[in-house]
Amino acid sequence: MKNQILHVSLAAVVALAITGCGGNKSGESSEQPAATSSGGATVDASTAGSITGTIMLDGKAPAAKPINMSAEPYCQKAHSSPVVPPEVVTGDGGALANVVVYVKDDMSKYTFATPSTSVPLDQQGCMYDPHVVALMAGQTIEVKNDDQTTHNIHPMPKDNREWNKSQPPGATPIDDSFARAELAIPVKCNVHPWMKSYIFVFKNPYYAVTKKDGKFTLDGLPPGTYTVEAWQEKYGTTDQTVTIGPKESKAVTFTFKAGGAAGD
Repeated sequence: MKNQILHVSLAAVVALAITGCGGNKSGESSEQPAATSSGGATVDASTAGSITGTIMLDGKAPAAKPINMSAEPYCQKAHSSPVVPPEVVTGDGGALANVVVYVKDDMSKYTFATPSTSVPLDQQGCMYDPHVVALMAGQTIEVKNDDQTTHNIHPMPKDNREWNKSQPPGATPIDDSFARAELAIPVKCNVHPWMKSYIFVFKNPYYAVTKKDGKFTLDGLPPGTYTVEAWQEKYGTTDQTVTIGPKESKAVTFTFKAGGAAGD
């Protein structure tokens, strides 16, 4: 009987040791995603409104020097023409891309579910695509490598866990997340120094990233007065105060000055 008890005890110790040493699987976050908010009210969809608008650049976009990819022959051959840094990308009429627009106010009195869908960040032609990514705290970011060369994804947050993961050609996507809200997290690739991106993490769903048409929509907002902020990599931030009533939609325009960057 004593031997049976001894064998059971040893088995339990071994099982615990295996569990403790197993660690996380490759690509999994070591930080548990936090609930975006809890205990608050649910936004009444029957009275919710929206804020729409356009981001514009006043003036000519600055000339950018093409990226030198000669250190990596594959990257250089992946492009039929020179690639310029995506700091300032404009569309028709000066519409501005890669601008993050979001409600700056504290929305913690409401409860928002963390989206179950993942947000993609691809590596194509030795560039991050999209250049700016936005998601909610706890939501999955899915990093893919579409190139035939090794990359690594290296976000450098201040308020979240920093991680740096290598991704060879043909590797499975890397899934990770950020537990806390944080704006403008720089992302780099240690293999290819010209590869840069930004990740924005929010507590609520009231954010958007503009494409080349410069347009955005912040939908499902409760009636109220809001400070709406627009962030651009080169030109910084600008705010507007917007009031919407029940089921009301307001349109606004944000304009950045082409010569208004810090140091210009």
